[in-house]
Order: sequence, then C-alpha cells, then structure tokens
Amino acid sequence: MRRAAVLFVIASVINYPWEVGQMPLYLGDKSWLQSAVHCLIPSLGDGAIVLLIFLCGLLVFRRAGWADRPGLAGYALMLASGAALSVFIEWGAVHVLQRWSYAAGMPQLPGFNVGVVPVLQMLLLPPLVFRLTARWLGGRR
Repeated sequence: MRRAAVLFVIASVINYPWEVGQMPLYLGDKSWLQSAVHCLIPSLGDGAIVLLIFLCGLLVFRRAGWADRPGLAGYALMLASGAALSVFIEWGAVHVLQRWSYAAGMPQLPGFNVGVVPVLQMLLLPPLVFRLTARWLGGRR
C-alpha cells in the first residue's frame, strides 16, 4: 500500500510539468494561470494510469518489486500497457466523451486519431517514475 501511495504521488508530480507543457496542443482559451491550475487534475489522472501500469506488472510478474529492476520484460510491459492505456483513454476522451480537442499543432497517431504527445507521455515517464519510486523506497528502508 505504501508503494502504491509513493508511486501515485511521484507519478502525479512528474506528470504535472508535461501536462502544462502540452497545453498549447489542445484547444482552449485559458490563461497560463488557468492552464496551470487545470493541469492539476489531469496529472492526478496520470498518477492513476501509472498505478494501472504497476498493477499490470503485479498481475504478470506476481511481485510488488517488479518495477524496481524491471529488466527487458518489465520495460516491455511498461511500454505496452502505457501505450494501450493512453491510446484507449485519449481516444475515449476525444472521440466518445468529447472532453477535449486538439489544436492544429498536435501530431496524431494514424488510424487512432489520438495525440502523439499524450501517448509519448505514458511511454517515457513511467520508467522514470518507477525508478524514482524504487530509489525513494530503497532509501527509506
């Protein structure tokens, strides 16, 4: 339980600057301050997505420390589950729920019509989050 809490907090904090940085790629007329405040909630959602990636690994590898030293199989799981979750969530939010839409500058994945940048977010940041979580927990034992 402690691992999940630390993972969620670190993931939310690490994802926040990414959320702020990608705001110009979405449509909306928010000031910088409004965008910065708005990005708090999506960064918490990103924390939940990283928890789901962790749970996928827990089901596959059957040990809580799988992401501490993930190896090739662990990184492959992070990438596969991060890609699948981000494409699914982004597609649903854009095309089904119509929660947001993209500005002209957002590159999109052909065939899925979802933004490349939010998908890259869940490919690049979870390994960093898991590494920082392992260090945090390892240093506290």
